[in-house]
Amino acid sequence: MGIQEIIESKKEWRAHMARVKALPQEYQIVYKEIQKYLFRVGPVEMADGITDGTGLFSGIVDLFEEGAALGKGVLEVTGRDVAAFCDDLIQDSKTNADIYQESVNRDVYNAIKKDMDKKGGDRGGKSN
Repeated sequence: MGIQEIIESKKEWRAHMARVKALPQEYQIVYKEIQKYLFRVGPVEMADGITDGTGLFSGIVDLFEEGAALGKGVLEVTGRDVAAFCDDLIQDSKTNADIYQESVNRDVYNAIKKDMDKKGGDRGGKSN
């Protein structure tokens, strides 16, 4: 990423955050919690840079702006289970949790294979 792209990304992020700050307080609180949640468990693309997730976050702000304009409370928009709301948003994306699960499975497989190779394929006399 070049300097110009970094500058442009920061401008986009600042504009985005200005929209968030214009939301009613309860919406801002929930937005910040959603943001934290998605940065922890969300799509892998977000780990590549702050603004890679701007499309998702902008969509959330669009939804919140619409809800606020209609006079709805934020939990009327997201539902009471905000984490489930987030999970629904990213259900088709590869997440950090997915990568961790894959690495655990790979590590277990490799450890068992290494142990089996060390024993020469012997399973200690046990049969399947």
